[in-house]
Amino acid sequence: MSNLSILQDFPSDFTFGVATSSYQIEGNSYGGCGKSIWDDFAERRLNGIDGQKACNHYSFFKEDIKLIKDAGFKAYRFSFAWPRLFPENDNQINQDGVNFYHRLLDEINLNDLEPFPTLYHWDLPIRFIKNGGWENKDTSKRFADYANFISKNFGDQFKSVATINEPWCISWLSYYLGEHAPGKKDLNAAVNSMHNILLAHGLSVDSLRSEHNHQIGIILNNEFSEPIDQSEKNIQAANLFDAIYNRWFADAIFKGKYPQISLNLFEPLMPQDYQSDLKTISKPIDWLGINYYTRSLIKSKISKDKINYDCLRGSLKKTDMDWEFYPKGLSYFINRIHKEYDEKIPIYITENGMANNDRMNSKGDIEDLDRIEYFQLHLQEILECLKKGIPLKGYFAWSLLDNYEWSYGYDKRFGLIHVDYENFSRKTKLSYREFQKYL
Repeated sequence: MSNLSILQDFPSDFTFGVATSSYQIEGNSYGGCGKSIWDDFAERRLNGIDGQKACNHYSFFKEDIKLIKDAGFKAYRFSFAWPRLFPENDNQINQDGVNFYHRLLDEINLNDLEPFPTLYHWDLPIRFIKNGGWENKDTSKRFADYANFISKNFGDQFKSVATINEPWCISWLSYYLGEHAPGKKDLNAAVNSMHNILLAHGLSVDSLRSEHNHQIGIILNNEFSEPIDQSEKNIQAANLFDAIYNRWFADAIFKGKYPQISLNLFEPLMPQDYQSDLKTISKPIDWLGINYYTRSLIKSKISKDKINYDCLRGSLKKTDMDWEFYPKGLSYFINRIHKEYDEKIPIYITENGMANNDRMNSKGDIEDLDRIEYFQLHLQEILECLKKGIPLKGYFAWSLLDNYEWSYGYDKRFGLIHVDYENFSRKTKLSYREFQKYL
C-alpha cells in the first residue's frame, strides 16, 4: 500500500507546501471583489457555475492556514486577485481587498509559513474584455502597474513572488482551444496572447524590482509529449506540440527567442516588432516554478491552420480528469530545464496532484489511496533529481482544498481537504494525514 514515508528522505532545507488560487477558493461575492473574465465565461458557457462562493476562503482563511500549519507544511502558495484589488478600474482601490491580503499575509507569517504569492492566476478583471484582454499589448502594461502596486503595498510581507501562473493556459488553452476564459478559438488571438502574457511577465519583473529586492519567478506548466508511434509524421507532430506547449515559454524566458518550429507557423501573426520585446521577456529571474500533471500521446493530423496534431490519452492508470499517471515526465522536465536552459536556476515544483473520485467509507473517512500513490510516485522522481545535484528547492501539493475547478465547476476534487460547498466545512482526507504523519 502506498504511503508518503519518502518525505523523510528529503533534505531538511527542502520546502514542502500547498498551493491554491484566488478565484478557485476565495469566493468573489465577498469583500467588494469585482468581476473577472471567469464570471463572464461561466455565465456564457458553464450555466452560471462560477466562483462566487467557491470555498469562502475569504472568511475561513485562518482555519485554512491552521490546517496548513498543522500538517507540517512550511509554505503556502496563493494568488492575489486583480479584481479584488481594483474592481472597477485601474485607479480605484478596493480597501477591503487590500485589508484582506494584509490579514492573509499576516496570518501566514504568524504561523511561520513562507508566503509564495502569485500575481496572476487567470482572473483578469472583466473590463479588459472590451479591449481584447491578453490579445492587447496594453494589458501587459497595465499588469506591470498592478505588479508595482502589490510590491509597494505588500512587499515587506513576502520574499518570493511569481509573476504569472501557466502562460500556456492563459493563451493557447483560452484563445485557441477555447476551453478557458475568454473562450475564443482563433489562432491569431492565441499567438498574440502567447506573446503578450510573456511581455507582462517581463515588464512586471522590472516593476517589482523597482520597489523591493524580491525573489522573482514564473510558473510554467509542462506536459510530456510522446508520439503515438515512431512514424516520422507522429514524431514531427509531437515536436510541434512540445514547441507550442513547453518550449515557447521556456525559450523566450531563458534564451530570449522563440522555437523556430512554432515561429515558422506563427511569425505572420506575431505582434509588430515582437523581437524587441524579447529583451524584456528574458530579464533574469531568481527561480522557476514547474507545474506538472500528465502526458499526452500525440497523433499527426492535417489541419487548415497547420496545427497538425491531436492529443490522445494512453492506457496507463488515470485520474478523475482522465489524465494518466506519468511521473517520469516530471523528472524529464526538471532535467531539461537544468541541462538545456539554466543549470543554476533554483526549481520549485509549484503544482502537482490529482483529481480523485473521493468517496467516504463507513466511518466517514476519505481514503484517497490513489492520490497518495500519485504523490509518492512523483516525489520519487524529484528525489532522484535531487540526488544528481539539481537545485530543486521545494514541492507544493495541488491543492490544499477541493475547489472550483475552472470549466469543470465543482465536480473535480483535487484537495487534501474535503470541502462541503453548502456549509464550507473542511474535512481532512487520508492524503492530508499522510503528509502530516511524515512532515
